[in-house]
Amino acid sequence: MLKDFKKFIIRGNVIDLAVAVIIGGAFGKIVSSLVNDIIMPLIGQLLGKVDFKTLKWVLEEASGDQPEVAVYYGNFIQNIVDFLIVAFVIFVMIRLIEKLKRKPEPVVAAPVAPTEEVVLLSEIRDLLKKQ
Repeated sequence: MLKDFKKFIIRGNVIDLAVAVIIGGAFGKIVSSLVNDIIMPLIGQLLGKVDFKTLKWVLEEASGDQPEVAVYYGNFIQNIVDFLIVAFVIFVMIRLIEKLKRKPEPVVAAPVAPTEEVVLLSEIRDLLKKQ
């Protein structure tokens, strides 16, 4: 069982997947910071100094020990923008990778050898031309 596990781990696909997950996690943090710290404050400023983190719909006010019940739709909007940026960057990266891939060179088919009849007819034609 240990040998099978070792073969599984050493496979290129598993290692590639592990690298992709690690880089994806780091990239997700960068995009989240871009959205939370740069894009959303700019959009909030353009919309009249709105802080999207505080946008909520209160269903029930807080009373005593019970906290308020609210729907935080501002966070949802931020997550949608976050997702759209990640999806767009992945789309662009895939397009670049596809363009960088070498296209297979077209295979030129070897000319078909003429049949015996064609060769004989060509010889007869050449002999007739000489006469």
